[in-house]
Amino acid sequence: MPSTPPLSPIGLIALAAAVLTATHARAADYYAGKSIDLLIGAQSGGGYDIYARIVAKHLNRHIPGQSAIVAKNMPGAGSARAAGFISTLAPKDGTALGAIMPGAIMGPLLDEKAETLFDPTKVLYLGTANNGTRVCVTLKSSRIKSFDDLLTQKAVFGGVSTNDSTQEYGFLHKKTTGAQYDVVSGYRGTPDIALAIERGEIDGVCGWDWSSFKSQKPDWLRDGKVNVLLQVGLQPNPELSRLGVPSVFEYVKNEDDRKVVELVISQQVFQRSYIAPPGTPAEVLTVLRSAFDATMNDAQFLDDAEKLRIDISPLSGARVQELVDKLYSTPKELVAMARRAIRQ
Repeated sequence: MPSTPPLSPIGLIALAAAVLTATHARAADYYAGKSIDLLIGAQSGGGYDIYARIVAKHLNRHIPGQSAIVAKNMPGAGSARAAGFISTLAPKDGTALGAIMPGAIMGPLLDEKAETLFDPTKVLYLGTANNGTRVCVTLKSSRIKSFDDLLTQKAVFGGVSTNDSTQEYGFLHKKTTGAQYDVVSGYRGTPDIALAIERGEIDGVCGWDWSSFKSQKPDWLRDGKVNVLLQVGLQPNPELSRLGVPSVFEYVKNEDDRKVVELVISQQVFQRSYIAPPGTPAEVLTVLRSAFDATMNDAQFLDDAEKLRIDISPLSGARVQELVDKLYSTPKELVAMARRAIRQ
């Protein structure tokens, strides 16, 4: 039997276009008349809520069939409650998605005693909207004007709960830099922490995402009310560096502590992840990932993001999946040190 001759480059392009067209048509039929629930693993009004709602507003325009996307808050356990629902109870047909904090992804790795609500290596990632820098802040009226002040003076900083960066970064910086503040947890989110700072109940907070801070409290920056004590990221943030804000690594002197800090803050690379349930059909996942990527480059979306003062620096779903798998292969000894550093 004669062999089939290989396709020419033009033939390959035509075949790929035909496959994409067919996939798009099937997806349009699949999603027509359906709605998608986007469960936000955070309280309303905070940074994660702001990001998720703008993503929900624009994502549907890039899903064939233009399904309505309904954003719903499901806070609890630093987003692990929403992630657990998506992982175990949500329909696995592309009609339920989650917007989760990186602490929920890191939780099962760094908290051996916590109830594991989901396996971060099993959920399917659509992508992340930004990789961020976190900060420690106080108000200008505070006696704590710089991070150096925290090395010699007692203070009280606010936190939310396990898996939330305000608590875990609070302990992390205290234990790896010698800072003298205490962490008081139990606040519902950064809006509540900000109010407590304004009331003088606490001195400040660590672990606040810089982009969220700018969106939530633009008046603190505009009116010169805030001291930004520390920037926390694997690489310096150019904007914060121009403001003279020191890097966390200037205060971490021990090599083991440096490795711990690097491990914990590596989660910022996938700062705002969007997930689908395990078992979502591959073709549906492809459609959702493509729609997410298109949204991140959409002019209307980026215009809205600029108006809200939020940063967009996305990673693809495949890349986030790869990074999560790599994190979960971290040596046990380093994981154990990191666990101790982010707890009371």
